[in-house]
Amino acid sequence: MADEGQARLVAEEPAIAEARRLFELQHAASRHELPADLARRRDRLRRLRRLVGDNEAAFAQAISEDFGVRARAETELLEVLPALNSIRYALGNLAKWMNPERRHVDLTFQPGKAWVRHEPLGVIGIISPWNYPLLLAVSPLVDALAAGNRAMVKPSELTPAFSELLRRLVAERFGETEVAVVTGGVEVGQAFASLPFDHLLFTGSTAIGRKVYQAAAANLTPVTLELGGKSPAIVCPDYDLDKAARSIAFGKFINAGQTCIAPDYVLVPKGKADAFAEALMAQVRRSYPGIAGNPDYSAIISQRHYDRLAHGIEEARAAGAKVLTHEDEGARELRKLGPTVVIGAPEKTLFLTEEIFGPVLPIVPYEGIEEATAFVTAQDRPLALYCFSDDKAQHREVLDRTLSGGVTLNGTILHIAQDSLPFGGVGASGIGAYHGFEGFKRFSHARAVYKVGFYNALERMGPPWGKLAQTMGRVLSKR
Repeated sequence: MADEGQARLVAEEPAIAEARRLFELQHAASRHELPADLARRRDRLRRLRRLVGDNEAAFAQAISEDFGVRARAETELLEVLPALNSIRYALGNLAKWMNPERRHVDLTFQPGKAWVRHEPLGVIGIISPWNYPLLLAVSPLVDALAAGNRAMVKPSELTPAFSELLRRLVAERFGETEVAVVTGGVEVGQAFASLPFDHLLFTGSTAIGRKVYQAAAANLTPVTLELGGKSPAIVCPDYDLDKAARSIAFGKFINAGQTCIAPDYVLVPKGKADAFAEALMAQVRRSYPGIAGNPDYSAIISQRHYDRLAHGIEEARAAGAKVLTHEDEGARELRKLGPTVVIGAPEKTLFLTEEIFGPVLPIVPYEGIEEATAFVTAQDRPLALYCFSDDKAQHREVLDRTLSGGVTLNGTILHIAQDSLPFGGVGASGIGAYHGFEGFKRFSHARAVYKVGFYNALERMGPPWGKLAQTMGRVLSKR
């Protein structure tokens, strides 16, 4: 095993050396050139917009090749469109974001002026995942460029076709000191995380996030970690089961459940679990009449990921859980796992202890909202939470009793697409948030500036400190 690891390291050394070279170029440029002004930032964002918009079909094809099968519509609607929207939003608001912010000056320090300048940090590292490879590379890149930074992107080794396409297209449209893409395997990713970036953003699993955090800590590199966790959906007693099933099926089974903010389990009132499961499976059959030959239903990214999910289903079934699945002959050979619902899985089984990241949805009955929210809060804080109710007071109660990265009410996953809202986790589901103005601030340094007015009272009072200083101290402290 050690020999295999050493062989991989030797094979990856040219890519690791290239990552270091690119970083040194960008680092030097960030220290010796003037910060990018509004015109330059807009130019970079417009080039990125053309890169994405002009190559939509090529991106969809590459991503489908990496998955085995993924619907072009999913890439267009869930990756290309949100990426272009985020660029449009940044271009429309960038001038306002860049304006210095005037701040209050206390009477003690009058006359004077105070303001905050949001300035580029320097070089931003972005490690993006395989599940939405385009969006989760481009979205943080938009914020990094809007903030005037240079950036390096390391896409996942599980999407080699997409990663190479992105590397080539970026190299055609950006100089090496502006934006660069580094491709390679696990060893390249580890070396990338160890570079002394001015900020590092990682999107992926909590387990790998811990390793990235450790690597960044050696350089005191600040991090944004977008992780995952078990994102709950709570169906309140007053809400129509068919409506909830439609929304939850959409958010759960697009991309075959391989979505960081997909509902990971559903809490439903006791006595309604079977009815909800049937409503959910009815919706599944409408959305995906077939599985194996259906180009609208994604394959699982790798055999290892498929085997883990299949093992979890068998574990739940052996433990006495009721399992409903929508699958047809030949799906397994194509690495496709049909939408599956599990009722009554014991708490210690895989699907109730680990993030599922696949098209399997456990249903957990509850007696009252307090019991439902207690179930949620007993676990690590999730990246997303969904609550279905027509009662605003019920929404408030769920929000008050829980904490999650983000929330969609009476729907699923749509909060991530709002450029005016921050996106990020809390606790085990992540550190920090980005998107829109929050992303601009995340990749900026808030530089404090104070300008002394025509008269500096503090200096005039001393030292040596006399009666005037003592009197002013007493007066000012009693305000």
